[in-house]
Order: sequence, then structure tokens, then C-alpha cells
Amino acid sequence: MHQAFCILSVAPLRSQPSHKSEQLSQLLFGETCTILEKNKEWLKIRCDFDNYEGWVLGVQVKELTSKDFTALAQNIGIALDIVSTANSSDNSIPIVIGSSLPQFDGINFRLGKEKFIYNGQSIQPDQQLHTLLIEKIALKYLNAPYHWGGRSPFGVDCSGFTQVVFKCVGVSIKRDAWQQAEGGVALDFVENAATGDLAFFNNDEGKVIHVGIILKDNKIIHASGKVRIDTLDHYGIFNADTKKYSHQLKIIKRYL
Repeated sequence: MHQAFCILSVAPLRSQPSHKSEQLSQLLFGETCTILEKNKEWLKIRCDFDNYEGWVLGVQVKELTSKDFTALAQNIGIALDIVSTANSSDNSIPIVIGSSLPQFDGINFRLGKEKFIYNGQSIQPDQQLHTLLIEKIALKYLNAPYHWGGRSPFGVDCSGFTQVVFKCVGVSIKRDAWQQAEGGVALDFVENAATGDLAFFNNDEGKVIHVGIILKDNKIIHASGKVRIDTLDHYGIFNADTKKYSHQLKIIKRYL
């Protein structure tokens, strides 16, 4: 099997090799994947970050040799600006928050032989201070539109939001809300929760269908219509606009 990396700002990951099929998730720039199958212009891939599988257009990723893949995985930086630009002598690429910057030295990163300059805010593993950064990063997404399968600030779903925010502070979590709910350490009461804990919400059948990041003062930031801040209590999320509860609390988990 061969590896590849995303060469665009965002690349849709679809359920079938068709533009009309459902978007399951997205690859962000610099994220790597394993190629499982080829179907004309489409590639079936497994995302290395979260093992999610789907179909991506072949022209939206670049295949790697094993040597290049090993090099690409070294000194990964994470972009923290909502959007910035990386420039080389031949290319200019918009880079969104949460993108991976391979072989990054704080200013420059490399894709094979091509060297890019990135002047935006970034972070590297040895700089990551989980609880100090998570609220600051999450707030950057305020009012980003909800988009099924999205992982970018220009369209994000609830679990894509939590996953990329946690990626920015150096913590890898699964892609879907129900998968995220299976990890972490459970807390007994809302009163025990702290900034950065994840709250999960269920439907009438008890299935986890939503997730958000807990903030201080009984607040939660989550993607529901847009990324917004609401009040959280033992029952669930109270929407100040509708004056109603929008989600029923299932469990709270601590990952940090």
C-alpha cells in the first residue's frame, strides 16, 4: 500500500467515488493517508490521523514514496490561524487552522523537495499546553457554519470541531461523536467538569449524536447550526435564542 498527503486547503472524503455522494469527513492540508484502492480518478483512503476511510479525488492528494513519507512525518507543526498562506517559489496555498506543516522549523516547511514559508501562528508538540490553549483555539471557530463532515472553520460538524481543536493542542481523538464518547475518563457530575472536558449528548434511543467542549462558568461551545456558546447543566444544553433545551446530556469525558 502507498501513502499520500493532502495538497489542498481542504479535500472532501466521500462515501463513494462520486461527487454526488455523502461527505463523510475532510482531509486538511498536510494530513497523510494510506491508499487502499483506486477507481479511475478516485482513491479509497484511510486517514492516518483517525483511521477514517472514504474516497478522495486523486488530484487532491500527492502520492509518496516510503522515504518521503518518513521525512514528511518529522517535526510536524500545526497551523493555528483561521486561515493563512504558505508560499514557495512556485505555489501559494491557503492553510486553515489544524493543518499539518511537515518538517517545520517555525517558519519553513517542506513537501518533498519544495520548501514553503509559513508566517502564520503555529504550534509544535514541545510547545503544547493543553488546558491553557484549548479554550483560546475553540473560540476561534465561533460562528463558523455547521457543515456535515466538515473539519474546517468554513464548515464544520460537531465532532469535526472537537477533533481538530484537540489536534491543535496535541491530543488525537476519533472522528465521530460516538467514537469520541468511548475514550477519555468519565466524570460523575457536571459540577466536576473543567474547561476542555467533552460533553456528549444522546437522542431518544440513547445513541450519542452530539459533542461539545466545556468552558468555564457552565458554558459549552459546540457546532449546532453554527459554532456557538450555550449554557450546560445536568439535563443538557440550554439554547438562549430559542429558550429551550436543544440537546440531552449523556456523559462527560476528560481527555486532557
